[in-house]
Amino acid sequence: LASPGRTLQPAGERAAHATLRSFLDGRGHDYRSALSSPLSAAEGCSRLSPHLAFGTVSMRTVHQATEAAIAGSADRGMAYALRGFAGRLRWHCHFMQKLEDEPAIEFRNFARACDGLREDSLDDTRFAAWCAGRTGYPMVDACMRSLVATGWLNFRMRAMLVSFASYHLWLHWRPTGLFLARQFLDFEPGIHWSQMQMQSGTTGINTLRIYSPTKQALDQDPQGAFIRRWVPELARVPLPWLARPWLMDAATQQAAGCRIGPDYPAPIVDEKQALQAARERLFGLRATPQARAEADAVQARHGSRRSGLPPTGRPRGTSRGPVRSEGASATPRQGDFFG
Repeated sequence: LASPGRTLQPAGERAAHATLRSFLDGRGHDYRSALSSPLSAAEGCSRLSPHLAFGTVSMRTVHQATEAAIAGSADRGMAYALRGFAGRLRWHCHFMQKLEDEPAIEFRNFARACDGLREDSLDDTRFAAWCAGRTGYPMVDACMRSLVATGWLNFRMRAMLVSFASYHLWLHWRPTGLFLARQFLDFEPGIHWSQMQMQSGTTGINTLRIYSPTKQALDQDPQGAFIRRWVPELARVPLPWLARPWLMDAATQQAAGCRIGPDYPAPIVDEKQALQAARERLFGLRATPQARAEADAVQARHGSRRSGLPPTGRPRGTSRGPVRSEGASATPRQGDFFG
């Protein structure tokens, strides 16, 4: 793992096997609960994804070592955590197979009814702010700056970055996906492009997961340690305003040494207005006969065969689905594929 003085994980086969052993021998005990926060995930996740991507350890080796650790563990809590990890290894391979089965999903929408939805809406100013970590939303900016510096980010925060780009900023998944692909040390095309589309609402079958960046800051970084580390402009902002610094009055901004505008940007969009517009567009599209027919076709080709349910666990015929606007806990089927 990266030490305090370095931002990148050690590379090579020896480092890969040491990382695997440290996870199976202890770090993985709180795996399921450590997934969501960027603070706990840095140690609690396996951190094997870059090694799997570069081939310094094989999936077979990781799978066999994990199964052996489960079978030999006297700690029920550890065995439970590792069973969750083992399931995600299977989904890792599932999504790689999905791209091999239909390579076009790297370039076009899963659901062709979504064609034209965002293709002509790329706002260069919004895109540049998102890439630079200067959107005015502290958790989004902290996650992007951390990713650019380290090449890794936990799954929930990756999903939040894509959700914010796709729904709040209304950016197409292809340019944002290319930017992220260039940052990830663990870039795996099959996982990456499927998740880009799932988190952008263009598969036609998955629940729309819209993450609130403010709520994610409050839930996953309650003391502000992650934000203060990666967005130093906000280092002196009092905790009650850290997730929403634009609400500070002038006197508080002056005392914190952070003026909204000159020192740290104001929110690039209004969250409520942006989400309302996104919901209206997507729900309107999903209600059309073409979209419903395509949802059945996508489900038949790419959905889980287990119990006849799609990856979200929703029955067929419910493609319109609810919006999960607060980024509720990821299910085992949408977990830490990038562990």
